[in-house]
Amino acid sequence: MQVRMKFLDRYLTLWIFLAMGIGVLIGNVFPGVSNVMDKLSTGATNIPLAIGLIIMMYPPLAKVDYNLLPMAFKDKKVLSLSLFLNWIVGPVLMFVLAIIFMRDEPDYMVGLILIGLARCIAMVIVWNDLAKGNREYAALLIALNSVFQVLFYSFFVWLFINVLPSYFGFAEYAISIKMSDVVQSVLIYLGIPFLAGFLSHKYFIKIKGEDWFKRKFIPFISPFTLYALLFTIVLMFSLKGEQIVQLPMQVVKVAIPLVIYFVLMFFVSFFVNKSMQVDYDKNAAISFTAAGNNFELAIAVAIAVFGIHSPQAFVGVVGPLVEVPVLILLVRVSLWMKKKYYTK
Repeated sequence: MQVRMKFLDRYLTLWIFLAMGIGVLIGNVFPGVSNVMDKLSTGATNIPLAIGLIIMMYPPLAKVDYNLLPMAFKDKKVLSLSLFLNWIVGPVLMFVLAIIFMRDEPDYMVGLILIGLARCIAMVIVWNDLAKGNREYAALLIALNSVFQVLFYSFFVWLFINVLPSYFGFAEYAISIKMSDVVQSVLIYLGIPFLAGFLSHKYFIKIKGEDWFKRKFIPFISPFTLYALLFTIVLMFSLKGEQIVQLPMQVVKVAIPLVIYFVLMFFVSFFVNKSMQVDYDKNAAISFTAAGNNFELAIAVAIAVFGIHSPQAFVGVVGPLVEVPVLILLVRVSLWMKKKYYTK
C-alpha cells in the first residue's frame, strides 16, 4: 500500500508562510495588538500563548506508545546507535554549524542550538512511513526520545549554551540562560503535555480500546499541533510588522545552516547504520529520527525563556519551514539508496 502525506503535512511550509503574512498584516492593520497581548499576560507568561504551546505539544506525546520502551533496552544495537546519533552527533553538529554561521549573532546561535537539542518525536512517523522504514522501530525511538527530552533537555541546554561557548571564544557575548527558566519551561511545555499524553494513551486505550484510540482519537487531535503552531506564528509576526523588510533575508540566513544540518545528519546516520549492518527498514527509522527535530519544544522553550519577540523564537519558527521540504527530498534519497545499497 502506498503511503502518502496528509494534506496539512504536505503543505506545512506554505501554511507557515501564510501564517507569517497574516501575522504581519494583523500587526499593521491593528497596531494595538501588542497592548492586548500585554493585558493577557501574567509576569513573563502570556496565557493564550502558553495554552497554545501546551496544546501544540500534546498530540505527538499522546501518540507515543510508552509500552515499547522495554524493547528499546533489549535491542542494544538500536539503543546505542539511536542515543549516539540523537544525543551526541546531532547536538554537536548543530552547535558547530551555529558557531560557523552565527558567530556574530549570538541570539540566532542560541536559537539554532535549541533546535539541535530538541530531538524528533512527531513528524518522523511521516518520513519513516514514506521511506518504507520500520514503523515499530520508529515508534520505539520516539518513545525513547520523549523520555530523554523530559529528563535531559534542561541539562543539555545548560551544557551547550552556558558552558561550551566559552571554550570557543564566545565568552564576551555573555551567552547564558538561567537554568531555573529552562527547567520551568520544560516542566510546563513538555512535562504537562507529556503527562497528559501518557495518561491519555494508557487510559483511553483501556476504556475505549486501541482501535478507537488509533482510528478516532489520534486523527481528531493530530491537527491541533499544526493549528497551535500557526496560531503561535500569527501572534509572533503580528508583533513584527516593522521588521517585514528584513524578514526574507533573515529567513535565508537561518535556513542555510538548518539545511546543512538536516542533510548531514541523515547521511551520517544512514552510513553509520549501514556500516553496522543494520537492515534498511531499521536504518530508515533511525536515520529519520536522527535527522528530524522537535521544533515544537524549541519554539516553546525559546518563547518561555527569551520572549515571543526574541530572535531565538524566530529561529524556532524557521525550523519547520525548512525541515518539511528538505525531509521530503531526503525521503526520495532514502528510497534511491535502498535500491543502490540494499537490493542484491
